[in-house]
This record gives sequence, structure tokens and C-alpha cells, in this order.
Amino acid sequence: MATDIEKAQLEARIAELEQDNAKLRRMKQALIERVESSSTVRTAPYAAFEHSVVLAEQVRERTEALNAALAELKHSNMALKQANQEAATAHQRLIDAIESISDAFVLFDAERRIVLFNSRFRDYWQGTQTRIERGITIHDVRRLALECGVIAEEHVGQGDEATVYHLSDGRWVQMNERHTNDGGLVILYTDITDLKASETARREQALAQKSRLLQRTVDNLSQGVALVNPEGELEVWNDRFAELTGLSPVSSVPFESLMGASEVQLLTPDTLSVHGRPLLETEQHLADGRVLEIRTHPMPSGGFVNTYTDITERHRYAETLRENENWLRLITDHVPALIAYVGGEGHFQFTNQVYDDWYGWPRGSLIGQSIRQVHGEQQYARLEPYIRQTMSGQNATFEIDEQNAAGENRHMLKSYVANIDAAGNTVGFFVLIRDITERKRTALALQQAYQNLEQRVRERTSELTGVNLQLRQEIEERMSIEARLLEAKQDAEQANLSKTKFLAAVSHDLLQPLNAARLFTGALLEQPMPERIRSLISSVSNSLQDVETLLGTLVDISRLDAGVIKPDVSAFRLNELLDTLAAEYHQMAAAEGLSFRFAGSDRVVLSDATLLARILRNFLTNALRYTDKGGKILLGCRRRGERVLIEVWDTGSGIPEDKLTEIFQEFRRIRNGNQHQDKGLGLGLAIVDKIGRMLDHPIRVRSVEGRGSVFSVEVPAGRLLPQSFQAPFSDPSIHARLEGARIWMIDNDPAICAGMATLLTGWGCEVVTALGLDDLQQQVSIGSAGLDILIADYHLDDGATGDELVREVLSLRADQPPVLMITANYSNELKQEVKAQGYLLMNKPVKPLKLKATLAHLLQRRQQPA
Repeated sequence: MATDIEKAQLEARIAELEQDNAKLRRMKQALIERVESSSTVRTAPYAAFEHSVVLAEQVRERTEALNAALAELKHSNMALKQANQEAATAHQRLIDAIESISDAFVLFDAERRIVLFNSRFRDYWQGTQTRIERGITIHDVRRLALECGVIAEEHVGQGDEATVYHLSDGRWVQMNERHTNDGGLVILYTDITDLKASETARREQALAQKSRLLQRTVDNLSQGVALVNPEGELEVWNDRFAELTGLSPVSSVPFESLMGASEVQLLTPDTLSVHGRPLLETEQHLADGRVLEIRTHPMPSGGFVNTYTDITERHRYAETLRENENWLRLITDHVPALIAYVGGEGHFQFTNQVYDDWYGWPRGSLIGQSIRQVHGEQQYARLEPYIRQTMSGQNATFEIDEQNAAGENRHMLKSYVANIDAAGNTVGFFVLIRDITERKRTALALQQAYQNLEQRVRERTSELTGVNLQLRQEIEERMSIEARLLEAKQDAEQANLSKTKFLAAVSHDLLQPLNAARLFTGALLEQPMPERIRSLISSVSNSLQDVETLLGTLVDISRLDAGVIKPDVSAFRLNELLDTLAAEYHQMAAAEGLSFRFAGSDRVVLSDATLLARILRNFLTNALRYTDKGGKILLGCRRRGERVLIEVWDTGSGIPEDKLTEIFQEFRRIRNGNQHQDKGLGLGLAIVDKIGRMLDHPIRVRSVEGRGSVFSVEVPAGRLLPQSFQAPFSDPSIHARLEGARIWMIDNDPAICAGMATLLTGWGCEVVTALGLDDLQQQVSIGSAGLDILIADYHLDDGATGDELVREVLSLRADQPPVLMITANYSNELKQEVKAQGYLLMNKPVKPLKLKATLAHLLQRRQQPA
């Protein structure tokens, strides 16, 4: 384009110079003619000569100018010729360049008319009787391509994507546009047929790969899968389907006739239930004991997909849960107290047998009924203030008169304990009722007797000077009254002692099934399982924990009130106790998302290790319960002269200053908005206070509301005998220490054996369980088999005891492995007996975390050099 412009400029310049040359020639000719004509007229020769000289000078100047113009014209002609040659060369190179590229090339000017194109673009039009020439517009090109059938499909690109054409000869062409500086347009048509073929091949290969992966996925599903097409024929299935149904499926076989040969029932979207509704899922018990869950899913395009799941284990879990629920109901039905649970809408959701019998209702008939309807409007009006107090999140304990099923007027002590969910809302409350009629009557009788006694003393004193005989009679009467009062007091104490003995007597039978249930749930939580099943098992474990806490607390408070518990004070290193507690609660704190720190002490103290551990466990449990996720807990020691102060710090919600003494009262719990305050009856700190007074260990508490609390117990220092030294438990890698440990477990309850075996195996231990000595001898060689820890239940069949069995086992062995004795008997006599034999004692129900820490402690002590 630039060469054509220069050529035109040169041609214009040449024409201008030629005009100037012609003008000079005319001027020269005119001058010559004028000189010739004037020479004949003028007479003065000099004038003529002068004039000729001037003319000659002008001619010379004009001639020089003409020669310069001719020279410039010659130079311009040469430049023009060279420019034409260069333009022709550039044009030919451009033609060669666009012909050499593999794409079809078209150049349009600013008016979108064809200026130049190559032969590859012309090839697209062969056989169409259409001639493409310069000057055709871009719109004409597209119209002709559509009219002649050159383009079969057009895929217009979106955004930066290029437009793609599918030509009638099967080729694929991609169009790319570029604008020139002068407003023109260059279009390249790239043949992408091979690329399309390669892309199609890759797509088909990917589709085939996805199909194979899908089939492998289906084949590796734990469920049986069968896809039935709209014609009712089996189209896709996996090996699990064949395994569960016992069939050998074949493609394109009617699904209905295929399932007729299997024990598994036919289920389709058209199957109806006994009520005439579509049946989309069902459970079937097979003859071999398996349980299948069958579901059908209709597809929008027709046909359906069936899934077959083996839920035998899940069904067994459900049966186990129902059995555990029955055990829980059995336990609560035999607790000598009225126990119930009322939901947030005021309807009974649980009552024990004692509750139903006391009010004279058929078993289970109270479930779902309103507490207002059950008690009547008049009695409900008396209960309503306490119900409102409880539903606001505060516990309520009060005394009230009620009539039982026999119409007797009884005096009842009721406790309403709020059940607060994770969001801090009260969703119901627990009801615990005790009949204190006899105790009330005794107190009234004592009060009346005291009043009568005082009145009579005053009357007799006023007549003392004159009536000595009457005075002696009054003294005898007073002594008689005091004897009756003493007898009434002894009766009350005997009744309280009888209650305690009853709780101690039934504790073993109550805690046996509870212990087995805790072991099973602890083992289940160690196993991988679906989140929904884990949530159910966690709920069962939490319920078992609540029942265990309730029973243990009731038994402990009764034993403390009756004075049955006697402290066993001895000297021991404080770290022997604190290391075990720290290892146990470190894991519990981590599970709650809390930071746990421990600062121990090897100071020797003088105390009852079991009762001191009970105090510290209450402190640590409360710290876990009332500290939000992300908070901190510290278990540490301070020296105070000849005493040691053991403290538990937390960053929880704290306690109001006016409630610091109230928290140590029975059935007193302070509500401060913490979401964990939904457990317990408020007896833990009451037990701590009683134990502290029994051991003469001062209990103190400091708290700042909203920032945290510090609970402490002060213990006197002691002196350790040389033979009582034990190495501290300092290895925190509990799980690694239990790996491969050889443990024998002996218990007369098969459920507890099974639960313990499941739990210990989950920790990596090698476990042997037996119901007695004969059973153990049938499984292992007692004298030569490897053994790291021996665990035995104290109460066995036929009056046998665990310590007798342990002595027989150890008598057959050369080594003396550590022994862990487990029992539901909390008596101090048994504790002293087991301790004297050098065994470690653990009470039922066994807590999995405590058991884990204790076993690691025994293994470490066994591996240390003597």
C-alpha cells in the first residue's frame, strides 16, 4: 500500500516538472521572437545590444533552471522505478507468504471488501460453481457459503472463544480474526479436523475410562446395586448384588423373573405396602440370619435403581442398644426412689416402676401424659412455681404433702433438676422424689417431746420448793422421755444405716450390667463407624455415664452420712496419685477442646489416697464441665510450710461471690449460663466437703465470675517408709505402652468379659478372657504362657473370690505379674485386704480412660528395674 502511494506522488511530480519545462520553452520562444521583431523596429544599436544581453542572461538562467529540473526529474524517475521494483518484490513476497501458510488467508479493507486471499481459501469453494474475487464483501462471502452448502454447522464462540465451522466435506475449520492498522481485517481459517478427531478420540477414551471407573466404584461399594432400564430388564449390577441375592445375573433379563429365583424379595417403585402406599424401602430377615435393607429409587428417564445393604451388624447394635435400655430401666426400677423425666412441654417421657406404683398408675401409662392432668389442677398449682423455677434453668428442692395410691397422706422430698441442652436452653427436667414421711414424723415427735419436756420442767421448777416428791416423779418422767427420744434417734439412725446397707448390697448387682455396658460402648467408640451410629453410641455412653454418676453419688452420700466410710491414712508420694489423674484428664480435656497443664510434686503427704483422689476428681470434673471449648485447666501444687496445697485452676464461667458457700450444700447447683450444666444432682461438692471434714483437709474455693475458679485442698506432709517408694508414672505415651501387652481377664459375667476383650483389643492388647480357673486352663498354659497383667473380678461364682483365684494362678508361675482387682464393693475392709496382698483395686463401673491409664501405670512399674 505504501509503494502505490509513493508511485502516485512521483507521477504527480513528473507531470508538474513537465509543465514547468513546457512553460520555459514557450517563454524562450517568445523572447526570441520579440528580439527578432524589435531589432527591425529599433534604431538604436546599443539598446538592441543591451536588450539582447538581458535576454541572453534570462535565457541562461531559465536554461539552468530547466536543466536542474530535468536532472531532478531524471532522479525522480530512477527513484520511481526502484520503488516500483521494490513494491513488485514486496507484493510477490506477500503473495508467496500467504501461499506458504497452512491456513486459508483473506484480507479485507476498511470497508470489509476482499483485497487479497490465498489458494487455500479458494479451495473451499471448489465444486460450488461460485467464483470468489477481489471486492466481494465479508457478508457476501458468508451468504454464498451458506447458499452453496460449504458450511454444514456453525459454532459461534462466546467471549474470547473462536468461531468453528463444520464444512460439508467433513472438515472442521476454526476462524481467527485480526484487525490491521488502517482499519482492515485479516481472517485465518485453520483446519482443525485432526485436532477434532483427536479430541473426539480422547473424549471417547475418557468416557470409556469413566465408565470403567464407575463400574469399579459400583463393584467396590459395600451395597449391592442393580440398575433396571425402562423396559424392566437388568442393565447394570455389581458383585455385591450377586453375593447378597445369591444370583448369577445376566444382562437384558427381566428383573422380575430374575428375582423370582432368589430368597430376596422383589421391590420396585410400583410395589405397594399393606396400606396401599408406595413401598420404597423395606427390611428383610433371611434364613441364614442376615438382615437386608432394600431400597428402590425411580429414575426420571424411566427405570429404577435398587440398593441392597447388609445391616446385620447394625441390627445387632440396635438390639444391643435396646438390651442396654432394658438394663437401664431395670436399674432405675430397683432404685428405692421415685424417678421420672418431664419434657419441655410438660409431658412425662420416663417413669420408673416405683414412680408408677406409688401413684397407682399402670406400668408405662404415664408416658406422654401432661403433668398437669396427672396431678390435677389443685396439686399442679402447688407444683407450678417450682416447675417454672426449674424451666428457667435453676434446680428446685422442696417438701410437699401428697396422697399415694392407697389414699395415705405422705410427706415427700422432691428435687427438680433442669436438663439444659448445648445451646443453653432448658429442654425438660429430671424428677427425684423420696418419701420422708417417717423421718418427718420422727422430727415432729421429737419437737413435740422437747416442747412438752420444757413445759413440764418449767411447771415442776416453779413448785420445786414445796413438792420434792413431785420433783422426783418429774425427774423419772423426764428420764423416760429422754429414753424414748434416744430410742427414736437410734431408730432413725438404724433406718439410715439400713438404707446405706441396702445400697451397698445392691450396688454389685446394679453395677455389673452397667459395667458391661460401659465397656461395650467404650470399645464401640474406638472403632470406625458411620457418624450417625457413632452419635447414637455416644448418646448411650453419656446416658450410662449419667446413671453411673447418679448411682455412685447416691451411694457415696449415703455412706458418708451413715459414717460407714473409714479413712485409710498413710504416707505416699503425691505424684503417684497426680500423674495418673493428669494422664486420665489430659485425654478428657483434649476431647473437649480444652488445654490441660500439670505441675506435679514429689512431696510425701499423709492422707487416704482413694478419698483424696475422689476430691481431686470432683474438682477436675467440674473444671471440665464449666469451661468452654478453648479454655484452660491447671492441676498444680504449692508448699505451705509442713502442708501441701493441691489446686485446680480453670478459665470457666466462675461462681458469684454470694454463692461460694452454697455450692457445698446438697442438691445445690449454681446456674451461670454455661452450656455444660446439664449433668449431676449437685452432690459432688457436698461429698468433697464431707470427705475434707473426715480427713481434716481444709477445702477452699476462689472465683471471679466470668473469669474462672480455683478449688484447693490442703494436705499435711508425711514421711515415706523406704519400702513404700514407687517410681512415678511419667511416660505420657499410654497407647504405645499398651501395644502388644498380654492381659488375662477373669470374670464370671460373660458380658463383662466380652466388653473388656473388645475394649482392650481395640487398644492393641493381646487378651484372654475366662469365666473361671478351669476355663482359663483350657485356653492357655498358665505356668508358661506370657503374661503382663492379670485382671480379676473379686466376686465370682459359688462364693469364690478373685484373690483366691489369683493366688492359685500365681502359684503356678515363676514370675509375679501385677494384679488389678475389680469389684463393686466399696467397703474399706475389702480395700485394706486387697492392698495388703499387693494388688491394685478398681471399683465398678470401670471408666475406659481410667482403666487405660492404670494399665499403662502397671506396665511401666513392671518394666522398671527392681
